[in-house]
Amino acid sequence: EGGTALWTRAQDGGNLRSGFWNAGTKGTVFLFPGRSEYVEKYGRLARDLAAEGWATLAIDWRGQGLSDRLLDDVNIGHVRRFTDYQHDVQAAIDVAKAQGLPRPWHMLAHSMGGCIGLRTLGERRDFETAVFSAPMWGILIAPTLQAVSRVVPRAASLLGQGGRYAPTTDGGSYLLKNPFDDNILTTDRDHWDYMVRQVKDQPVFRLGGPSLTWLAEALAETRRLRTAPHPPVPVQIGIAALEKIVDNRATEAMVENWGSATLPRYDGAEHELLMERPIVR
Repeated sequence: EGGTALWTRAQDGGNLRSGFWNAGTKGTVFLFPGRSEYVEKYGRLARDLAAEGWATLAIDWRGQGLSDRLLDDVNIGHVRRFTDYQHDVQAAIDVAKAQGLPRPWHMLAHSMGGCIGLRTLGERRDFETAVFSAPMWGILIAPTLQAVSRVVPRAASLLGQGGRYAPTTDGGSYLLKNPFDDNILTTDRDHWDYMVRQVKDQPVFRLGGPSLTWLAEALAETRRLRTAPHPPVPVQIGIAALEKIVDNRATEAMVENWGSATLPRYDGAEHELLMERPIVR
């Protein structure tokens, strides 16, 4: 309720969709979603932020949501270069300016959005603060696949096979393939049902596993960010104690000498901190 969606074109081509709720005067929270996510997933959060006096803007990254999918198999999460997502950030900022969304601007970035957002903070000064939810600054990969993950995705991309699914993944939606009791996203049944209901009702939101190129690019980007200068803004980074998707150790290592960062740990929580039990949220 109260949201508006519109489409824009990225600087390098391709249609992108943003959604915004211009419902507050304190400033604007830019929501940077994770891989496979979409604007509507954050409708509840936008409602909660509006109640606290904040406007909200979210974007469907290229290759997911209702933005242009990049491969013939629309179920593969794909990007040509990870830095291409910065064109999407620029498009979101252009929307915020055109719609007069109030300043100051703040970033709230989840998972893959945290990887994109950290690059953004290092390259521009549009955001006063940033909050990261389970940021993807390292990816948990089974020990048996770690050696393979360093070689195969990049080799596949170079050989023109980067559009294939990454190992152990396929085109099915995680939310529709797994029961609540065994899921690795949230311990909150209400939010689980909320997410499942959305992808059941709107098949266009669904996305399966990532491509080999996406995996190669993501691994390379996380390596680059580990040695990048820390952005000079106040940052809070939340990690989940039951995390099984991103690598908390990589996040903890990055924060060790980051003077403007705090690192709360949420006990009993899974990866989706913003879709968790009320006490976690």
